[in-house]
Amino acid sequence: MGIKLLKPRNNGSRNRSGFDFSEITKSTPEKSLTAPLRRKGARNNRGRITMRHQGGGHKRRYRIIDFKRFKFEIPATVAAIEYDPNRSSRIALLHYKDGEKAYILAPVGISVGDTVISSDTADIKPGNSLPISKIPSGTTIHNIELRPGKGGQIVRGAGGAASVVGKAGKNIQVKLPSGEVRLILGVCRATIGQVGNTDNENIRIGKAGRKRWMGVRPTVRGMAMNPIDHPLGGGEGVGKGNHPVTPWGKPCKGHKTRHNKRTDKFIIKRRHKK
Repeated sequence: MGIKLLKPRNNGSRNRSGFDFSEITKSTPEKSLTAPLRRKGARNNRGRITMRHQGGGHKRRYRIIDFKRFKFEIPATVAAIEYDPNRSSRIALLHYKDGEKAYILAPVGISVGDTVISSDTADIKPGNSLPISKIPSGTTIHNIELRPGKGGQIVRGAGGAASVVGKAGKNIQVKLPSGEVRLILGVCRATIGQVGNTDNENIRIGKAGRKRWMGVRPTVRGMAMNPIDHPLGGGEGVGKGNHPVTPWGKPCKGHKTRHNKRTDKFIIKRRHKK
């Protein structure tokens, strides 16, 4: 896995970099593990845009990822490492001993031919799934459940890694990539290792068209709009000193939006510095 720098033959390739895909071993997905992915352009059932700057993009099929790892005590062999257009990480195709196939997130250090398993007594090695209570302190983990049986919900992006800090009764203290330390039930499962494709953060998009391939439409600054279109619009010359707001007047860019008192008790240390 590495980064490929393009030669500056034109303006579009001058500051652009991409992956060399050296870790990819299979170019076409497993057909039985894919599903159609309709593009809605971020519009709801009334046809109104509910999330701006989405639309277009290359046609994709969804890869069905096994975030739950419910096939207990059945070893699986890594058959291939594949590219997934729907996420920043790579995915690994597993062939279970009973003949079933599944996709999982490919952690750092996993390769074709390795054996992984989901078990309460599994070895502490990348790709194995265990309850957090069975994982030693200091171990790097990803794909962490927040509710038992729901499947991994956090630490799933490329290069993501959390670590087990300590144990407090039936809860386990887990340090997340943001720096937040959170209590998670010990019966919740997690996967050993760091999510692969760690160079994803070093990629330079290079040109506007590449964002359009991803389905991201242009973003216009509020200050560049008219007063009818945005609270920051209009004015003679460049107006500065306004508080950042959305087009609908709601505070943004640093304004805290978390209001969940039910789960405040599970946060030991917040990611924001006071």
